[in-house]
Amino acid sequence: MTETLRDDDLELEPTTGSPELTDFAIVLGGDQVGTVTLRGEDSRTASIRWDAGADNIPIAVRALRLALAHAFGELGMTRVETRIPVDRTGDVRAASIAGMRREGIVRGAGSDPDRALLARIVGDPEPYSRDGFIAILNAGLPTKRVISQGLLRDERGRVLLCELTYKKEWDLPGGVVEVGEAPAIGLVRELHEELGVTVEVRDLITVNWLPAWRSWDDACIFLFDLGVVDSSITEGMTLQPSEIKSVRWCDPETVRTHAAAAAIELLEAIDAGAMPTYREAPKAAE
Repeated sequence: MTETLRDDDLELEPTTGSPELTDFAIVLGGDQVGTVTLRGEDSRTASIRWDAGADNIPIAVRALRLALAHAFGELGMTRVETRIPVDRTGDVRAASIAGMRREGIVRGAGSDPDRALLARIVGDPEPYSRDGFIAILNAGLPTKRVISQGLLRDERGRVLLCELTYKKEWDLPGGVVEVGEAPAIGLVRELHEELGVTVEVRDLITVNWLPAWRSWDDACIFLFDLGVVDSSITEGMTLQPSEIKSVRWCDPETVRTHAAAAAIELLEAIDAGAMPTYREAPKAAE
C-alpha cells in the first residue's frame, strides 16, 4: 500500500490502494478532515476528487498538492484531471491554487450539472512561480468576445450590409477577432475571407458593448471607418457561401427594415452625430 504523504501537520493516509485506485484520508493534527481519491484512467492519466469541506480551501489545496506530486512522482502519470460542478466555486478555486488549469466546461444532460474541467500536466510550472501563476490566471479568467465591424459607404451615402446564412437579420461586415489578433487586423482578415476584398481600416468610430441576446453571449464590437467607395465594388466581391448570402447597399429605410436590432440602433446613433468613443447598446427585444 502507498505510504503516508506528509506536509508539516497535514497527512494523506492511504485507506485503500491499488494500481487503479488510491483513497486517502486527509488528517490534520490527528483528526480526519476529508478525503482524496486518485483513480487511474489509463496508464498515463489519472482523475482526482476530494472532499475537504466547503470552507476548507487551504486544507484542500495542501492535500491536492500532495496527491498531485504523488501521481506524477510515484505513479508515473503525465496528466491529472478533475471535473467539478460549476456551482462548487470553492473546489474550483482550490484546484486552481493547487496548480490545475481550467480547460473548459463539460456540459451536463438533464438534471446533471455542468462541470468545470481542470487539469495539471507533468512539467507544468509550479503554481506559486511567476509562469505558473500567469498560466493559471490566463486559463481561468473570464473572456470577452470581441467583434470587429466596418462602416463602408458608397458614393450615395448608403451603408454596406451583409445578408447572413445563420440569421435572418442583415449586419455590418466583419466578424469575431481571433485570440491574439488585433481588432483592426481581424477586420481586414474577415473581409478578405468573407467578401474577397482588401480594405483600408481608418479611424475607430466607437466600441459598442452588446448585452446578451437570443442565446448569444455579450460582446464588444470595435466599429471602424472603412471610408467611401464606388458602389460597383460589390460586383467584384467573392462571397464565402457558408456565411454570406449577399451584400446590399442600404439607405436608412432599408437598414430599419432588414438589419439586426443592434446595427439599426448603432447606425441611427451615428447619423445623429456626437458618437462617443465607448457606448453601451440597449438590450434588444428577443
